[in-house]
Amino acid sequence: MLSRLIRRVLLPSNAKAKIRRPPKEVRHYPSVSVVIPCHNYGRYLSDCVRSVLDQQHVRVDVLLIDDASSDGSAEIVSRMAAEDSRISSICRHTNQGHIATYNEGLAQATGDYTVLLSADDLLTPGCLARATSLMDTHPSVGLTYGFAVSFTGTNLPPARTAATSWTVWQGHDWLNHRCKNGRNVLRSPEAVMRTSVLRKIGYYCAHLPHAADFELWMRIATVSDVGYVGGADQAYYRIHANNMHHSQFDVLADVSERLRSFDKIFRERSELLSDPDSMRDTAHRTLAREALGHAISAYTRGVANREPVDDYAAFALEAWPDARCLTAWRTLCKARNMSDSRTKWHPLLMMREAVRRLTYSLRWWRCRWAGV
Repeated sequence: MLSRLIRRVLLPSNAKAKIRRPPKEVRHYPSVSVVIPCHNYGRYLSDCVRSVLDQQHVRVDVLLIDDASSDGSAEIVSRMAAEDSRISSICRHTNQGHIATYNEGLAQATGDYTVLLSADDLLTPGCLARATSLMDTHPSVGLTYGFAVSFTGTNLPPARTAATSWTVWQGHDWLNHRCKNGRNVLRSPEAVMRTSVLRKIGYYCAHLPHAADFELWMRIATVSDVGYVGGADQAYYRIHANNMHHSQFDVLADVSERLRSFDKIFRERSELLSDPDSMRDTAHRTLAREALGHAISAYTRGVANREPVDDYAAFALEAWPDARCLTAWRTLCKARNMSDSRTKWHPLLMMREAVRRLTYSLRWWRCRWAGV
C-alpha cells in the first residue's frame, strides 16, 4: 500500500495512469524470444545468456547474433547454440552495424513477447514473468518496462525481485509525458514488447542510430498502452568505456537525435494522435530549454571554453524559434556578459545549477518509482 501511494504521489498531477497490485499466481507460461546482438562482447556473453535461460515461469528462446566480432565471440556463440536447444545463432563474416543486427533478430522472433538484450547487459531474476504477467492481464499493453540497475565491473548489486504495483498508461498519455520530459526513460534491456505489436509498427530506424530505441518506444505508444512494473528491478545495465550510449555521442548529438525522433513520430504518425501539433511544440520547447540549460551549466562550472555553448544556443533556436523569449535564454545572455570568475560564483547561476541538479535527482527517483 505504501509503495503504491508513493508512486501515485510521484506521478505527474495530471497523469491518467492506473495503478494496481499484481496478482500472486502465474496464470500460464508465455513464450518470450530474446534477441542478443554481440560485437566484441564475447567476455560478457555467458553471464548475459545465463540470466535469460534461468528465467522462471516463461518459455524462452534465444537468438545470438555475432556481427563479425574480432574477439572470438563467434566461437562462443556457436558453442552456446550447440550446447542448448533453446539457443540459435547467426555469425556474420562482415560487420553490418547494430541497427541492421537488431532488425534481423527482431524479424525472427517467434514468441508471444520479444526482448532485445545487449550482450553486455543482463536480466534480473523473474523479470520476464513479472512483465509478461502484466501484459497477459492487460492485452492493450504493447510495451512493459521497469527500473534498470546500472553497474560497473563484475559484482552485480542486489536486485529487487518482488513487484509491488503495476502502472498502466494509455499510450498517448505516456507519449505526451515524453514530450514534456524530452527524455527516454528506458535503458533498453528492461523493455519487453508484445511481438504482434512489434510486427505491426516495424523495427528500428536506421536513420536514428543513437535514439532508435527511443523512437521505437514512442512508436509503440501510438498504437498500444504502456506498462510499468513497480517495486522490482527488471534488468542490469552495464556501464563501461565501450558502452555505446556513453562513448560515441556528446550532449548536442543526443538532444539533436531526440528532436529528430520526436519529429519522425509527429511526421509519420500524426493521424494516430489526438493533438499532434501541441505535443510537437511541447517536445521542441522542452529540448530547447534543455540545450540552454547545458549552456548555462557550462558557464557555471567554468568550462564554457571547452563546451559548444554557441551550438547549444543555435540548437535551441532551431528547435524553438521563440527561444529568446525563454527565461533560460536571458540567463544565458547574462552569463555570456560576465567574466569567468563572476559566472562561477554568481548567486543566480549557482542557484540555477543547484536546481538543475536537484531536478535530475528527482527525475531519477520518479523514474525508479513511477517509470516516468
